[in-house]
Amino acid sequence: MRNGKQRRAVITGIGPITCVGIGKDAFWRGILAEKSGIRQISTFDTSPFHAHCGGEIREWVPENHFPPHRLKRLDRYAQFAVASAKMALDDAGLAYSREQPQHRVGVSFGTALGGISGAENQHSYFLKKGTRGVNQTLALQVFGGSAHSNIAIEFGLRGVGTTNSNSCASGTVAVGEALRYIRDDFADVVIAGGAEAPLSPLTFGAFAIIKTMSQSTGDPAQACRPFDSARDGFVMGEGAASLVIEELEHARARGAHIYAEVLGYSLTNDAYHMTSPLPTGDSCIRAIRDALADAKLAPEQIDYVNAHASSTQLSDSTETMTLKQAFGDHASRLAVSGTKAFTGHPLGATGAMEAAICALGIEHGWIPPTLNRDTPDAACDLDVVPQHGRAAELNYVLSNSFGFGGINSCVVLGRVA
Repeated sequence: MRNGKQRRAVITGIGPITCVGIGKDAFWRGILAEKSGIRQISTFDTSPFHAHCGGEIREWVPENHFPPHRLKRLDRYAQFAVASAKMALDDAGLAYSREQPQHRVGVSFGTALGGISGAENQHSYFLKKGTRGVNQTLALQVFGGSAHSNIAIEFGLRGVGTTNSNSCASGTVAVGEALRYIRDDFADVVIAGGAEAPLSPLTFGAFAIIKTMSQSTGDPAQACRPFDSARDGFVMGEGAASLVIEELEHARARGAHIYAEVLGYSLTNDAYHMTSPLPTGDSCIRAIRDALADAKLAPEQIDYVNAHASSTQLSDSTETMTLKQAFGDHASRLAVSGTKAFTGHPLGATGAMEAAICALGIEHGWIPPTLNRDTPDAACDLDVVPQHGRAAELNYVLSNSFGFGGINSCVVLGRVA
C-alpha cells in the first residue's frame, strides 16, 4: 500500500511455450483451433508402461534461443523457464540488461520437479564413465530454484526472487505470490510463471506406476477427457508460461498494454492424502472463497472458471461438487472448462499456462472449450463448454489448481476498467 491506496497488479506480458504453440500468438491460435497438442511420446520407449502419450513439444529448438555456452548450463526445464520469461518481457515491451540490473523487478516461479529429468539423463552418463562423464554444471541444474535464478541472471533482475515447488499448483502459487509482492511494495514488476520438463523414462514411469495417467491406446489427442464419463487419468505434458505482472500505475505510466488484472489469490491444504482429494472438498471450497474474498467479489460476479479438471475420475467429480458448494445457485449459470486437453498436464507449469488462457480469454472475449467431453457424466453436471468455445464478455474469471499433496490454489483475474 502506498499513499493509503492498495497497489494493484496487472498482466502486461505473456510468454507461453506449449505443445499447441510457442509464443503468445501461436499459443492463442492453437487454443482457438480447438485441437489437442497431445501425441504419442516420441523421445523414449513407453512400451514398459501403461501410459503412452503426452503434451510433448516437438518443435522446440533450444539453439534458436540460446548460444552454445549458455546451453551447457541450462537443462530443458531451465531453457523453457528463461525463454518463456524473455517472450513475456518482449511482449510487455520492457527493457532489460545484465549490464544495467534492475532492483525493482523480481521473479516468482514454480515447478513440481525442477531439473529431475535432466539429472535422470545425466545418470546414464555417470553409470558409464563416473563423474567424469557428467555435465560439470549438473549440481546447478537440478534444483528447482535454477528457474528464477537463471531468469534473474539472464535479464539483470535483482528484485525479489523465488521458485516454489507446490506440485500441480506451483504455477498458480507463483502468480498469486507475485500479486502479493506488487501489493506489498516489494517490486514494481514481477515475472511470474512455471516451467516443467518431466517427459523422461524414470519420471514418466514413476507416475505410470501409481496409475494416475491415462492408459488410452486410441487417438492420443483424445486421451485427456476432462469431465467426460470415460476419462481415465491425466496426460503428462511439458513446457512453460511466464506472465509480466506489473503495478498498475507503473504500467500506465509507460503506456503498456494491459491484458487483465490479478485481483485475488488463495492457498490451502487438504491435510488428507498425497494423491486423493479430501472427499468433502472443504479445503478446495475454502480456497475458492478465500480467492473471491481477496478479490472483493461475490460468487455471482464470476463469469468463467478455468477448472483444474485433470481428467481423473475422482478429481473432476470432486471439483464439480466443490464448485457447486462454493457458488451455490450461480453454479448452474457458470461457464466452466478444463483446458488440459489442449496442453496435457505439465504439472507445475500448468497453472501459469491456464492463467495465460484466462488473461487472453478476457482480452478476446472468448471462453475456451473442454475438448473431448463426448459423453456427459452425471457427477460433472455443470456447463463445461463441451468441444467448442464461445464468445462471451468476461469481466471476472477464476482459475483453479488442485495438486498432489492436497495443495489448492486459486487466482482471480479481471478486466481493467
